[in-house]
Amino acid sequence: MPEKLPPNAVVVESALRERGAHGEIVVLPEKAPTAAAAAAQLGCDVGAIANSLIFDADGAPLLVLTSGAHRVDVELIARTAGAERVRRATPEFVRAATGQPIGGVAPVGHPTPVRTLVDNWLSKHEVVWAAGGHPHTVFPTTFDELVRITGGTPVDVE
Repeated sequence: MPEKLPPNAVVVESALRERGAHGEIVVLPEKAPTAAAAAAQLGCDVGAIANSLIFDADGAPLLVLTSGAHRVDVELIARTAGAERVRRATPEFVRAATGQPIGGVAPVGHPTPVRTLVDNWLSKHEVVWAAGGHPHTVFPTTFDELVRITGGTPVDVE
């Protein structure tokens, strides 16, 4: 992967600057479509990876930023979000909602704001790594910054 940022990562980088985020986007040598793959390349705990999971919540996109150490309890998330039905979104739904591919969905940089829930577990890590809009890109942040830049709601996901 070249050092030049992919177009989606440029959009995310701009959104990060607009929101006063401090981390710089890092281009990884290999794709990091999973928390384990990202953690291995970054040399950090898998729990410090903020997985970006898009769900279809009664037809509306719902972004859940969860620790790579957790699996999302969909019923809990449905109750938390006040939705009748929450299910994993299709790749097409994800792309339409975020403008980004699965495996690289960033917390910001979407065509329109996406309701966001942020896993409380991420607060246990001094540095949290989130996707940068492309499967080869990530950026460092903190739990508090993630909540702030996304307008997200801190929640328990499991």
